[in-house]
Amino acid sequence: MIAPNKRKAIFLLHQEGMGLREIARNMHISPTTVMGIIAQEGEVPQTARKGKIEIDSALLAKLYETCQGRAQRVYEKLTEEKGIDIAYSTLTRMLREEGLSHQKTGRCQQVPDEPGGEIQHDTSPYRVRLGEKTVLIQGSLLYFRYCKIRYLKFYRSFTRFQMKCFLHEALVYWGYAAGICIIDNTNLARLRGTGKNAVIAPEMERFARQYRFKFVCHEKGHANRKAGNERGFYTVETNFFPGRSFLNLEDMNHQAFIWATKRSANRPTGKTRLIPSVTFEFEKPYLNKLPPYIEPPYLIHKRKTDQYGYASVNGNYYFIPGTRRHDVKVLQYADHLKIY
Repeated sequence: MIAPNKRKAIFLLHQEGMGLREIARNMHISPTTVMGIIAQEGEVPQTARKGKIEIDSALLAKLYETCQGRAQRVYEKLTEEKGIDIAYSTLTRMLREEGLSHQKTGRCQQVPDEPGGEIQHDTSPYRVRLGEKTVLIQGSLLYFRYCKIRYLKFYRSFTRFQMKCFLHEALVYWGYAAGICIIDNTNLARLRGTGKNAVIAPEMERFARQYRFKFVCHEKGHANRKAGNERGFYTVETNFFPGRSFLNLEDMNHQAFIWATKRSANRPTGKTRLIPSVTFEFEKPYLNKLPPYIEPPYLIHKRKTDQYGYASVNGNYYFIPGTRRHDVKVLQYADHLKIY
């Protein structure tokens, strides 16, 4: 906006016979602006503000209920049927002031980003092409919040047993764990309650104790409490999947392992341009070092041997050597079986 004194000076220079271009050059403004100020005789134009729009509260409430809380439909009915000229942003403000609609939930608590503070785990479904078929898979991602290293693996289904196997594989690979692991309110680890009132299943508490961490559920509706993990899934969609093809699930997991532990771990991230693998070395003294050996998680199946010497596990048949047809105990690990 041109100051009032400057506008008057421009008009006086014009009256003294100075040309438009010379005035524009001396005042460092465009000739078009000079012409407009001269046409207004150097005065500041008076702009009249439109009167404040008033809409009856009862009408607003009735329309909001009729339109099932859809502000866009309320806007259409007001402008088209009632003939009220109102901006959409003004309408949404009035709806908030009347208490009819609510603002978006604010961000959850802010937690300091400290070395060794926490790790985060979550899963996300994807539809991807494996070979010639498009299948539904579950992506599982572990994220170290401070140093930003990740571990990624995909499963056809994700149960409590798969969760144990994944965390074992990821934490044993990195060799360290933070004191807490932030998760959502999933029944895979939670027994009851939500958020700070969540009670972790005793089985999962015993499992976490082996790796020297505790499960902590974020508050319901506050998924941004583990925003680093959520951002990781976005990166999977925008950086891992595009331009890659997969023969099968094993091939996908092989590529995911290299992408998460080699490429992403050695690539500068965010505005800080920190390299996760380098930052991880700095964070190690603040993390809990895992014991030299931790027994991998397994499931126990009791099976009978049929007349042909086979025992079935998950739809597959395994030959039991010998002539006796006795009961066997099968230990199912993440990628192999042991039969006793």
